[in-house]
Amino acid sequence: MRKEKPVNVLYLPAKLINGGVAGIVGVTCVFPIDLAKTRLQNQRSGQQIYRNMMDCLIKTVRSEGYFGMYRGAAVNLTLVTPEKAIKLAANDFLRHRLSNDGGKLTVLKEMMAGCGAGMCQVVITTPMEMLKIQLQDAGRLVAQQRVMPSLVPCLQMGNTIAVQSRSYNAPSLVRPSAMQIARELLATKGVTGLYRGLGATLMRDIPFSVVYFPLFAHLNQLGQRSLGDTTVPFYWSFLAGCAAGSTAAVAVNPCDVIKTRLQSLSKGANEETYSGVVDCISKILRKEGPGAFLKGAGCRALVIAPLFGIAQVMYLIGVGEFVLGNTTFDLYSA
Repeated sequence: MRKEKPVNVLYLPAKLINGGVAGIVGVTCVFPIDLAKTRLQNQRSGQQIYRNMMDCLIKTVRSEGYFGMYRGAAVNLTLVTPEKAIKLAANDFLRHRLSNDGGKLTVLKEMMAGCGAGMCQVVITTPMEMLKIQLQDAGRLVAQQRVMPSLVPCLQMGNTIAVQSRSYNAPSLVRPSAMQIARELLATKGVTGLYRGLGATLMRDIPFSVVYFPLFAHLNQLGQRSLGDTTVPFYWSFLAGCAAGSTAAVAVNPCDVIKTRLQSLSKGANEETYSGVVDCISKILRKEGPGAFLKGAGCRALVIAPLFGIAQVMYLIGVGEFVLGNTTFDLYSA
């Protein structure tokens, strides 16, 4: 049986490269669906602009053009490299440390490794999602104002509500960039402004990793060629990543809704604001019912399934090892 590689100076950088490449490829493929997910989750009862994912994408293309579906992609692609690299490499590193001489991990230890990976990634995930959500949701607010002119969007930071400049919300808007939003947050709230919704992000990412990584490991193991050959075909790793990713995504979707609402700075005049996780849960339950926590669940499953399927394939075929000259890049033996 093939032994697990030691985590050495060469091996860990290779894993970081693998995670980065995996994130870039995956995000590029599924970003439009992620944009639809964000806009659907931010809709309130009685103010629906989009009926479903396809309606959202069609209306986005009509009003904002094809590249409107990739609004916010630049910041995501910039930060997804360290985010995915940290997440996948941390899980790999912790699994190695928790195993005994490369032996098989118990489910509890697999969950512990996933928990650690989820905690590590929020350093990058929180500011990345904070900026991405503002850019993704801008089109919804413009469409809402066009359909319902009386609903004037405004920007909330902390306890202060102010009608924002044309660059954020007006129909004739010059859309904000990630740098503009980041500078405004840093100027008004400091570094903590970029980490708004950190608690909700932890509440989402830790359970996700606890579910995803052990489930993927066991599903992937089912694809081993034989008892004497523990290698897994790349297509099986892709399917295992899709199945584990979609399962974990739906399981933590309520937390994702809460995180999205808390991190959305721009709101319509009639859209409520939240002081924290508990306040957000209470208001959603009271005004929209339990079903609101499943908003965007289908989109999120469609985003996460191929994202992690692609990510695991790119990660497991060893692009980083190939780049660093540590192994031969061979897709068919992956």
